[in-house]
Amino acid sequence: MLDKKISRRRLLQSSSIVAASTLVAPSLIGRAAAAGVQLTVADPGGPFGPAFRAAFYDPFEKATGNKIVNVAREAEPTAQFKAMVDTKSYTWDVCTLTLSARDILAKQGLLEPIGFSHADAPQLMPQAINEFFMGTDVYSTVFAYRTDKVKKAPASWKDFFDVENFPGRRALRKNPIDTVEQALLADGVPLDKLYPLDVARAFKVLDKIKPHIAVWWTGGAQSTQLLQSGEVDLIPGWNARFQAAIDGGTPAKIVWNQGLYSIEGWSIPKGCPKADAARAFIKFCSQAQQQAIYTEKLAYGPTNLDAYKSIPADRAAHLPTSPQNLKQMAIANEDWWSANRSAVTEKFNSWLLA
Repeated sequence: MLDKKISRRRLLQSSSIVAASTLVAPSLIGRAAAAGVQLTVADPGGPFGPAFRAAFYDPFEKATGNKIVNVAREAEPTAQFKAMVDTKSYTWDVCTLTLSARDILAKQGLLEPIGFSHADAPQLMPQAINEFFMGTDVYSTVFAYRTDKVKKAPASWKDFFDVENFPGRRALRKNPIDTVEQALLADGVPLDKLYPLDVARAFKVLDKIKPHIAVWWTGGAQSTQLLQSGEVDLIPGWNARFQAAIDGGTPAKIVWNQGLYSIEGWSIPKGCPKADAARAFIKFCSQAQQQAIYTEKLAYGPTNLDAYKSIPADRAAHLPTSPQNLKQMAIANEDWWSANRSAVTEKFNSWLLA
């Protein structure tokens, strides 16, 4: 099995190098190679580094002669992004952003255009590209349950909130984001009618389940540990965190039904002196064959859906953008949260203390 994976990865990397010349303008390749451009790319760190190195960094170096140095960005890089642009001191040339961070920075005029559109890469999910951003990976908020503890399989948020028919120790995220949506879905609000969120209705649902919550988790690593250790039997969280636990032997299952997904991707700081080479790198990362490679290491979904032509079916089943999973979910509304986050967070924090 390992040999097959290695062979496929090498084949994909080789084909990506051949394809690169059709995606990266020859003038950019020539100028970048002649100048010996070194791009500093900020990614989320951890498992992203080696996964993106195999999928994007090394193949781009071979295709263009550029050098990619990757560094781990902060969890919330918007302040650092602004400081770089204001001082014209560029620590990074390209950085991964969430949709909400992208929108914050775009509204402040702090992003450089990426130089291509959905028309140039029609296989990309439409939500994954705009003037200042190209999404590379999709993550989703779902829930998982311990199959050795929960004997009757839950299939929806209604089941998760039903402590009588689906007994077990539960956790929820100590944050209104996602938690409010989950309460509304449990109360029967259709997935495609969630927004604008009925916050008052959500808190009435949360009132009922609050006494049954054993742990309010605050970070992804904690959510993984809670599932792995068996401290809780049902827990919402990010799919890749749970998949890592399952891959490590935890007897658990992910429920994709009524999940909410979002997108991370590349942006360039405004005024970056290496913007041309950065644009070439981002366009290179839009290719299906490149995105397929990182899914071997990370359980995130490619945004170029043609990637599934080369992702094995058993791996595709664990990725958010595979057809069978994507059709059960909806994209989270970042605009609503941008407008309401402060007020709802204040209400949520007060409610927790009540």
